Formats: sequence, C-alpha cells, structure tokens
Amino acid sequence: MCTYRALVGLALAVFVAAATAADIGQIKTSKGGVTIERGGASLPGTVGARLQVGDAVKTAADGSVGITMIDNSRLSAGPNSVLALDRYAFDGTTHEGQMDASLRRGTLSVVSGKIAKQNPAAMTVRTPNTILGVRGTEFVVKVED
Repeated sequence: MCTYRALVGLALAVFVAAATAADIGQIKTSKGGVTIERGGASLPGTVGARLQVGDAVKTAADGSVGITMIDNSRLSAGPNSVLALDRYAFDGTTHEGQMDASLRRGTLSVVSGKIAKQNPAAMTVRTPNTILGVRGTEFVVKVED
C-alpha cells in the first residue's frame, strides 16, 4: 500500500523530470540587451537561462547571444535579432530528432550538432522569405527589414 509521503515523492519526481525534459538548450553567452519571450512574458536572457520549445530570443541594438542546444548545435544571433525556437526534439541515444527555428529579423550563425549530423534534413531555419535546410555543418543567415 502506498503512503501519502511516497505518492507526494513520486509526484514531485515526475514534475521535476517533466520540467527538465522541457529544456532544449541554454544561453551560453549574452551581451547587451537580450530577452526571452515565453508565453507572453519577457524574461532576462542571461547566461545560463534555459530555453524551451516556443521561446523567442530577442536581441537589442547592442545585444548578441550564443545558445547551445542539447544536441550541441550552436546558434549565435547578432544585434536586432528575433529567433524563434519553433520545434525541437532530440533522442540522446540515437541522436535522432528535429529542430525548426525561425529567424524573423537580424543575423544568425549556426554550427549544427548531432541532429543534423544524423539527418541533415531534420534541421531547418525559416526566414520571412525562405526555408533553409541544413546540408553542411555551418552557415550564416541575415534577414533585413
């Protein structure tokens, strides 16, 4: 028979695992004005901030940000950029997954990680005018107003 304490402990463990599973990457470098837009709230884009699917990372005129995803993909956005993390899934055992991001404005440099190495078609970056499929390991994108 389960005790109340055991049930509370199990519920807490499930909650912590679910919260951790939602993290898809983190900010490794942050300079100037950087914010994370999540669910209608604006959070500070400081070093160590965890990112989730659906987040939009915004940089100000003096801002830049470096992001490392859990598959080791590295994303760097320059000043006046808006980068949305639209979809992300990664299996750490098989290295299979999917990453879709949207650069709405600004500049983005990408060094692909394990997802694109496993399946290059599994990583895309959308801009207002195009969809870029990753076919190499590094690329740079610029979206002007």
